[in-house]
Amino acid sequence: MEMTGERLIAAPRARVWEALNDPAVLQTSIPGCESVTRTADDAFEAKLALKIGPMAAKFAGKVKLDNIVPPESYTISGEGNGGPMGFAKGGADVALAELSPVSTNLTYNVKVQVGGKIAQLGARLIDSTAKQMADQFFDRFQAQVAAANAPEGSPAAAIAPPPPNAAISVFDLIPSEIFGLPLVFWIGSFFQAIILFLLFIYR
Repeated sequence: MEMTGERLIAAPRARVWEALNDPAVLQTSIPGCESVTRTADDAFEAKLALKIGPMAAKFAGKVKLDNIVPPESYTISGEGNGGPMGFAKGGADVALAELSPVSTNLTYNVKVQVGGKIAQLGARLIDSTAKQMADQFFDRFQAQVAAANAPEGSPAAAIAPPPPNAAISVFDLIPSEIFGLPLVFWIGSFFQAIILFLLFIYR
């Protein structure tokens, strides 16, 4: 599988480079990522829980950085093992071009080989899943970098991306106040109205 693309990021190139090497930023940006740990200046380990079509698996991967030219480019190489589900290995060339003091163009060229049961899913499904994950990664990554680069107090600075696997509870949608009065007041009034209605009907 091969995949190329580019993204315009509203942040200085130095800031984008720093974020690409920050385990916390990477963990929040990678879909399904459970952890990212730096094992050396040029190496990381990661754990991911992924779903590709009908198959779900947990991968443990190791990533090595080569041809490092700060803050312009590097080459990523690595492999991940999903146990009975199969494996993935490959690499990517990543380059950062400074368009202005506050904007950076990120380009990437990825080549990945998969094996095991995952490979049986077919190239079309694997390619579409990989593209979807790449889009999710860069959306989250760009949101984090742009928010960190925004002036304090600006709307962008107040926007923080959600945790990768965060779930929204229906209780989060319930307001604490209605028309300036506590929710408990309206609940009590509702039950009082029901009681009065029943007394009127059955008097």
